[in-house]
Amino acid sequence: MHTLQRICLLLTIIGAIVWGLIGIFDFNLVATIFGDGTLLSRIIYSLVGIAGLINIYLLFTDIKD
Repeated sequence: MHTLQRICLLLTIIGAIVWGLIGIFDFNLVATIFGDGTLLSRIIYSLVGIAGLINIYLLFTDIKD
């Protein structure tokens, strides 16, 4: 589970950076790299969303190393 937590945290950080770029510079990095509305960009957004949901769960659980 420790590896899954790290992957989810990394994806959530990437998502936060993408949203920061959109909010500050009106620049969508995912759409620029993979195309706007393509299947690959939708997969990236879905993975980041799932990682965020997993991180919500982790927020309320006691994590022991």
